[in-house]
Amino acid sequence: MYPTTLTQIARANPFSAPLFTLQKVEEPLQSHKGQRSRRLAAAATVDEEVSCEFGSSKYYALCGFGGILSCGLTHTAVVPLDLVKCRLQVNPDKYKSIGNGFAVTVREDGVRGLAKGWAPTFIGYSMQGLCKFGFYEVFKILYSDLLGEENTYLWRTSLYLAASASAEFFADIALAPMEAAKVRIQTQPGYANTLRECAPKMYAEEGLWAFYKGVAPLWMRQIPYTMMKFACFERTVEMLYKYVVPKPRSECTKPEQLVVTFTAGYIACKVNSNHFSGVFCAIVSHPADSVVSVLNKEKGSTAMQVLKRLGPKGVWKGLIARIIMIGTLTALQWFIYDSVKVYFRLPRPPPPEMPESLKKKLGLTE
Repeated sequence: MYPTTLTQIARANPFSAPLFTLQKVEEPLQSHKGQRSRRLAAAATVDEEVSCEFGSSKYYALCGFGGILSCGLTHTAVVPLDLVKCRLQVNPDKYKSIGNGFAVTVREDGVRGLAKGWAPTFIGYSMQGLCKFGFYEVFKILYSDLLGEENTYLWRTSLYLAASASAEFFADIALAPMEAAKVRIQTQPGYANTLRECAPKMYAEEGLWAFYKGVAPLWMRQIPYTMMKFACFERTVEMLYKYVVPKPRSECTKPEQLVVTFTAGYIACKVNSNHFSGVFCAIVSHPADSVVSVLNKEKGSTAMQVLKRLGPKGVWKGLIARIIMIGTLTALQWFIYDSVKVYFRLPRPPPPEMPESLKKKLGLTE
């Protein structure tokens, strides 16, 4: 099939497809079970024992579990930094800098005060990770089936962008209620100290809307970042195995493969802004992050009202703290996620290879 409208829109990306097109060819490849094989999302090496079939319900469930661990644990670990970041955004007059924010918080609330909001953070980002990584695998296979094997290879970066955007859309809906509660706990002194106190109070004051009024700014913040995060990671893994690792992935041990995963996750966040890195996306999406923090702190405000009140300068408060969080979080998330796949012996896709049928069309084989 030909690329969809979504992939055509995504054509202007840092790893654009080759400047030639292919004719639709009715040559469906069949696997031993009668299913079309997916070169981009193929199972691991043939001789490797796996615990489930690629694309099965069990596969998706365990990928979702990996997402829960990778996002829930990492975000909970950086709660103190996230707390200071949110306070810098909503009260810049009191919290002047990262160091000052930590000092003021410890002076007023003690060291335990730095852990405020850990429960909604863990629950919220666990739910986000479940949807982000689980649905990413679902949409990647779904869109690959729609494109066909050859166009899947040619348009693989657009595929990563489309699949991650689709997954993040649902992930933010899952995250929004706990994100709202977390911000209230962290930024309104005396409002509530625990999730058990906060959630009923928010519902009594504003109803269900209190938990979802920040979902649109969340989409603005998270979807562009997640698209770049997944696409850069996927292509970085491909480049590492092609140009850096001295042997094919099938010959690498599991620990060696996990080192490549961690390295790719870190590089994908630290590469310069000309390649739309995670840091670049953190900068671009930070105004929306500021709106989320302030909007969830206040009652009766809209995103546009908050944006106008913050102004061009106010939306950048807390940017340094957020950038510090980005690199470490992303690298650890990919490492944990891939470790879960290794532990449960899930099929793990090898780096994409050009299909033989495409090689013949391009005259690359005799």
